[in-house]
Amino acid sequence: MRKSSSGSFRPFVVCLVFAISVAAQTAHTRASRQDFLRELVKAALERTNHRVHYDPAYVRIPYPGGDVSPDTGVCTDEVIRSYRALGVDLQKEVHEDMTANYSLYQRRWHWRVAHPDSNIDHRRVPNLMTFFQRHGEGLSVTQQAEDYKPGDLVTWDLGGGVSHIGIVVDQKGDSGHYMIVHNIGYGPRMEDVLLNWKITGHYRYYGPKS
Repeated sequence: MRKSSSGSFRPFVVCLVFAISVAAQTAHTRASRQDFLRELVKAALERTNHRVHYDPAYVRIPYPGGDVSPDTGVCTDEVIRSYRALGVDLQKEVHEDMTANYSLYQRRWHWRVAHPDSNIDHRRVPNLMTFFQRHGEGLSVTQQAEDYKPGDLVTWDLGGGVSHIGIVVDQKGDSGHYMIVHNIGYGPRMEDVLLNWKITGHYRYYGPKS
């Protein structure tokens, strides 16, 4: 029986090493992402300790790293502040993407704003939906509660053209579903409301790619 030459064996070894390396990197990335989502859930839960007066007023804020007064805010501010606790500045990330791809964001609105505005753009639900779809994972929108995992971002249509956003956390309510940290007018709270309104978006975002 003829023995295989070392020359024909070498490509097989190279391919095997490469495959192992890719698998290891994939596993590492998956673990890192799960760690990120766990930290995001912790940050969201911590937000429920804060007293926040619901105030949707337009406010000029610094850029980057700007925020409205810590005792005021809307639903988007709870998402922004949770990510900021992990070192992710959605004000900066959204503004940079809107500046480079503004037409993609305008399609979410019934009117056209002349230019990006770093004071407010990241605080609008439709802009966050576009951003998370572009730079995170856009997941299936279903009415099956088991499809929504801790660390996921969910958007709803409350009716009358009013959009809302919250973060899925790792505690379950009486319904058996994972609960949501959000601010729907009474400050940041954890509530069993996942299926209370029409779901319009479902995302995961792990921060900017390094």
